Amino acid sequence: MRAYERLLNYVKVFTTSDEDSTTVPSTARQFDLAHKLVEEMKEIGIADAHVNDMCYVYGTIPATPGYEDKKSVGFIAHMDTAPDFCGENVNPIIEENYNGEDVVLGTSGRTIKVADFPHLKTLKGRTLIHTDGTTLLGADDKSGIAEIMTFAEEIIGSDEPHGKICIAFTPDEEIGAGADHFDVEHFGAQFAYTVDGGEENAVEYENFNAAGAEVKFNGVNIHPGDAKDIMVNAALVAMEFNAMLPPTQTPSQTSGYEGFFHLTDMKGDVASAELSYIIRDHDADKFADKKKVMEHAANIINRKYGEGTCELTIKDQYQNMLEMIKPHMFLIDFAFKALEDAGENPKAVAIRGGTDGARLSFMGLPCPNLGTGGYNFHGPMEHITAEGMDTVVRVLHGITKRFAE
Repeated sequence: MRAYERLLNYVKVFTTSDEDSTTVPSTARQFDLAHKLVEEMKEIGIADAHVNDMCYVYGTIPATPGYEDKKSVGFIAHMDTAPDFCGENVNPIIEENYNGEDVVLGTSGRTIKVADFPHLKTLKGRTLIHTDGTTLLGADDKSGIAEIMTFAEEIIGSDEPHGKICIAFTPDEEIGAGADHFDVEHFGAQFAYTVDGGEENAVEYENFNAAGAEVKFNGVNIHPGDAKDIMVNAALVAMEFNAMLPPTQTPSQTSGYEGFFHLTDMKGDVASAELSYIIRDHDADKFADKKKVMEHAANIINRKYGEGTCELTIKDQYQNMLEMIKPHMFLIDFAFKALEDAGENPKAVAIRGGTDGARLSFMGLPCPNLGTGGYNFHGPMEHITAEGMDTVVRVLHGITKRFAE
């Protein structure tokens, strides 16, 4: 079975995670795919495949006799899909020999336009898989699962020598909890790759340092007719706080290695107001400076309106994995060489976001991220090609080969 054929099966399973849930996993429906994968893993010869009570799937392919002393490698993908858009009743559409032009998404009224997404031209002649416009596709990250499963089936059925290969599929990655209960020791690999990126020729080993900030404003509410020198309008103070942040350091005005402040939610009235932000930067010093900017703004507000007017809470979320990958740059070399063997021109991409691999790297499992061949994740414009997925499968073989040498 080719990887894209597996993908078509997996996207039918509703696995969207829920950021408001307090359970593990955040949605019980993720077990539906987990059990399906365990059964399939056993069918292809992964005898120890299993899912634990927190919905983490694990399995190992033992080393070829004589290769037991080689470094073990793991491949990881996540089962949940993003709650940003509908992930239920996914109806994938397949266009063979895609013409490289605008893609009409069923009868939804949505179109993936070449003018907006010029990369579509490079996909001409491929087998394009996209949505009908009413749901996301779920290639993030069911394509990664399909590619790992296809690789596993192929290597088990071949005489290709290899060291121990460890496989894991995780829940709740899309809500930032995929690594929360990952058992690195049980997984059993010395090094690993998440298969959860975009273009098939991308290798990612740098990501944002990240924090979340909650800012609460306590006002003084009084009848507006008697408000002179007494009223403190919390909603206006919140606007004043936001105006003290650098106006050009927002997601819509930054790219590459540039960090940002991103206002994600706001609510309030005269008596109280709340702003929620995420803070991001690849550079650790610039990241620290951004947090200081927020602290300085809060101090100014409190000096102006009185102590306690502004309550700022900043919570670190994850770190740039580069620090943990640098001592093991052979992982990147292996990925680049495997891509070259597959006929691709590899490129290093700095992630403008996070990845389970970042947290796993700081948990003792160095874990860069590989592309899956997909585009426009988390919405109805999501798409992928069968050929791109085939390339990723070859890359997994190429990496495993180098671990065995």
